[in-house]
Amino acid sequence: MAMIKRHWKTLKTAAWLGWQMESNWTQPFLFAVYSILKPIAATMILVLMYWVVINPGYGGQAENAIMFSFLYVGNAFYIFVGQMLFGIFRVIQGDREWYQTIRNVYIAPISYYVYVVARALTQLVIASIAVVITLLFGVFVLGVQISLAVTDIPLFLTILVIGLVGVSAMGVILGGISFLTAKHMHGMNESVAGIFYLFCGVLFPISMFPVWGQFISRAIPLTYWFEALRRVLAPETLQIPTSLTQIDTGLLMLILLSSTIVLVLVSYFVFKGADYLARRKGVIDMITSY
Repeated sequence: MAMIKRHWKTLKTAAWLGWQMESNWTQPFLFAVYSILKPIAATMILVLMYWVVINPGYGGQAENAIMFSFLYVGNAFYIFVGQMLFGIFRVIQGDREWYQTIRNVYIAPISYYVYVVARALTQLVIASIAVVITLLFGVFVLGVQISLAVTDIPLFLTILVIGLVGVSAMGVILGGISFLTAKHMHGMNESVAGIFYLFCGVLFPISMFPVWGQFISRAIPLTYWFEALRRVLAPETLQIPTSLTQIDTGLLMLILLSSTIVLVLVSYFVFKGADYLARRKGVIDMITSY
């Protein structure tokens, strides 16, 4: 019980610290305006790309609307992936390289693993605001076809939470690896996020890939997360052949849950293993100022 209370206190304090660090660069009003305009601006870039690339002669208006909903929903929830992967990496790199406070935090009587996860909660809050704004903008301004029935809300929240836990676990894995790397680790984070963007069916169905590409897609848990989210929010996208449509939603959820559990376990052992190696090599507070 004492350990649970200590972890809970660490979680609350580290999350509060992360929020203060992310939001103290300007006035609250300007921060709010920035939080609203940033996802809308990113959305408009995507919309313009879609309008330029799409062939006006392809299909009819209904088919194009379904394809746009497929693309838009995937891109909206991908915000979580980019924000969480880069955000967790920034916790370790920021404390070590920029603020040089990692040695103080590290010797504190807390779990550093819990501290890193708690600091990532700030990124989760910021990403959640961006996702909500993006979806509302899509529905009321762009006419994106999103239909969430009241009876589907529990299922949607379950899918969302499981996926976010998996994304956080991936971020912790990359964060643990950053114990042993220089500050240019962000290049690897962006590369991993780019792989997910390409192979997880964010913008187009994975059935468009050759066999080897579909194999990679099916090996990434986020592919099933995006598919499950679309089935709840935009069920008409099931008309698009993704090579996953034949999988029952229950089985899809089981695959997502089991892969997330594996990711959490792997994240813990990778983080602890990298932590051990960093301490053994004496590079916990290594500063790479080049």
